[in-house]
Amino acid sequence: MSEITPQQFREVAAAIEAEVGKVIVGQNDTVRDVVICIIAGGHALLEGVPGLGKTMLIKTLADALELRFARIQFTPDLMPADIVGTDMLEETPGGQRQFRFQPGPVFANLLLADEINRATPKTQSALLEAMQEHAVTVAKRTYPLEEPFFVLATQNPIEMEGTYPLPEAQLDRFMFKVNVPFPSSGELVDILARTTGERIPTAGKVADGAQIIALRRLARQIPVPSHVTDFVARLVVATHPEQASAPPLVKKYIRYGSSPRGAQALILGAKLTALFAGRFNVAFDDVTATAPAALRHRLLLNFEGQAEGITADEVIAELLREVDKEEGRRKKEEAQVVR
Repeated sequence: MSEITPQQFREVAAAIEAEVGKVIVGQNDTVRDVVICIIAGGHALLEGVPGLGKTMLIKTLADALELRFARIQFTPDLMPADIVGTDMLEETPGGQRQFRFQPGPVFANLLLADEINRATPKTQSALLEAMQEHAVTVAKRTYPLEEPFFVLATQNPIEMEGTYPLPEAQLDRFMFKVNVPFPSSGELVDILARTTGERIPTAGKVADGAQIIALRRLARQIPVPSHVTDFVARLVVATHPEQASAPPLVKKYIRYGSSPRGAQALILGAKLTALFAGRFNVAFDDVTATAPAALRHRLLLNFEGQAEGITADEVIAELLREVDKEEGRRKKEEAQVVR
């Protein structure tokens, strides 16, 4: 597809959200975060109790996008080969036997990893190479995945029966972790009206893979001012408790902070947030709007934090306040130097 303009970006993105809105009631922030991940080429992890429409949201997005879709239902007995595929021994027309690679469901554009934390860590880790390298290796041979490729995973809260915590290395490969909230009473009334009537609404195709890649290319062209990049860098550094710039809440309750992938997610998310707002420049507000989804799964609470029921979102809110204060002090000092 040829180069896309910011106006075309808004039209295509709005069309995707509108089609999803025909099926999904409310959840506007959740839908926006997932669409940002898709356009950015990242992966999204949706967490919430059963019945909130996590799987339905992803399936509706698959309906709205003309992409090859696959779903894996994660269970405790699922094996890595069930995800990536395996070599099968078959007989050729000439009577010889040879191995032929049988691709697994990961060979798709949009992969739904449903209830990903109900499988064992060994099986969960089968997605690591696919999510990072967009390729899988089986029997010493590497097979590339078709672009665009992204994983949209759902998981139940880890406190629920029959769940395994995701390995930190895999969590870090998700661009965003999106918390799916319970609907309001008004939204629940609308959900009942849509889902218990004679006709069930569906989404139509409004974008294809070439358009998604074109949207991504435009998003990456958005310039980021140096002071915003510096803000992101200081924010991520301050998530580590051993750093002098870490606020008290981080030093007390965080065991390990964000990786550089968190900073990349913040920048890409902020670029797309700006585009959605109709701007071709990134501001501080775009970063702060992106921070919870980009960082909440990258902050590992220590035992004290878990025992006191501290959430990563509370720590992120404190981080933003402290780094913002530091930014204000820095600007004042610079202004005094100029005078």
